[in-house]
Amino acid sequence: MATAADKTAAPAPGSSGIGDAYWPLDGNGGIDVAAYKIKNRYDVPRQTLQGRTKLTLTATADLSSFNLDFLLPVSKVKVDGVAAEVDQTSHELTITPAAPLTTGSNHTVTVKYAGRPATERYAGEGNWLANGREAVAMNQPHMATRWFPANDHPSDKALFDISTTVPTGREVIANGNLVGKKKSKRGTTRRWRADEPMASYLAFFAAGDFAIQKGTSNGLPWVNAVSQQLSADEQKASLKLLGRTPGIVEALEGDLGAYPFSVTGGLTTGLSVFFALENQTRPTYPYVGSDNVRPVVHELAHQWFGDDVAIARWRDIWLNEGAATFMEWRYAEQHGDRSAADTMRAAYDSPGTSDRFWQLVLTDPGAAHIFDTPVYDRGGMTLRALRNRIGEEKFWLLIRTRLETKAGGNATSEEFEALAAQVSGRDLTGFFTARLRTPAKPAATAENGLA
Repeated sequence: MATAADKTAAPAPGSSGIGDAYWPLDGNGGIDVAAYKIKNRYDVPRQTLQGRTKLTLTATADLSSFNLDFLLPVSKVKVDGVAAEVDQTSHELTITPAAPLTTGSNHTVTVKYAGRPATERYAGEGNWLANGREAVAMNQPHMATRWFPANDHPSDKALFDISTTVPTGREVIANGNLVGKKKSKRGTTRRWRADEPMASYLAFFAAGDFAIQKGTSNGLPWVNAVSQQLSADEQKASLKLLGRTPGIVEALEGDLGAYPFSVTGGLTTGLSVFFALENQTRPTYPYVGSDNVRPVVHELAHQWFGDDVAIARWRDIWLNEGAATFMEWRYAEQHGDRSAADTMRAAYDSPGTSDRFWQLVLTDPGAAHIFDTPVYDRGGMTLRALRNRIGEEKFWLLIRTRLETKAGGNATSEEFEALAAQVSGRDLTGFFTARLRTPAKPAATAENGLA
């Protein structure tokens, strides 16, 4: 007679979320995606998209079914070349393969789809950025699910191979390197491939009319693109600003170590966008003129903080935004502007003690507040104050150690805090409690990095 210990548990459905408290349906349980091969056709004037994405994944549990995150209508799904049952409810695509998946087994999943990304909403967001001349798939935290099916959470990085067909005469820009171009009756297809794994929200494509420049600086290839919706003077100014990218990367390397990716660059859109985004290898920007270097420094710093070392949970977003803000200040002080210490002190002295600026808990700001000003500025202030608290040598050793030990992976605030204590040899509990977890203005003390 078999005992309970002898019995093998029956395959079960994978969970519809990866476990992030802020967006419970983001990501999916039971799978680990290794690679996406995306083949889409985008009609720029009509703003419609259709295509097929092949995912290569590993089952991390015995699965009778599993989920992907996707918003566009799906027509067919295959698992290992065999048709699978599919049920789609808003953001969730539930796939039941012909045979269960076993723990550790590798599979290919192919999804065919078509729709209008601009009509889709999730978590109250309508994030598609497009008009009849241009589209740029840039947004955070949710963009991927409007143009390819994904395990949409930064904790599951993967390789990306992105092919996009547009009417001949239009351009397509995406992450990584351009590895193929092919014309057909349907239009022109450009294939871009990223050589290093990335989070799904950092994958992007832009379609439209762009002025493109490319080259190599200090051995690092770069590709810059500027929308031709902008005026001739605006295009010239944007190309001049993006042309500073290799030099800024080199400056950041002096503090952070080698740039983590094989190519760099940037894209300036002509759409009405009021933010920039750290799309891996190719940040995207609105028009900001020729001399406004701050957003370029910020998004390039994100290539280390947020892209190479990604957050494990959205609640830890201060690690990304605070570090990128601090590096803005650091770059400024290295290039003749005021010191980061003075910038921190001015920010500390400006808001009153009862101001909402101090009331946000940085380690748990809430889903509606992950991009609030305190996440950026108080995050940057925390790092500059930590530099005071533990000293110059230990601070930069901490930053380098974190980037090296977590390279290509994910991190939490608690891990960073523990590493800071280890590297410095100090008890920093009070410092991080005051800076990150107390909804009040920290006292101007040496313990808090202010005296």
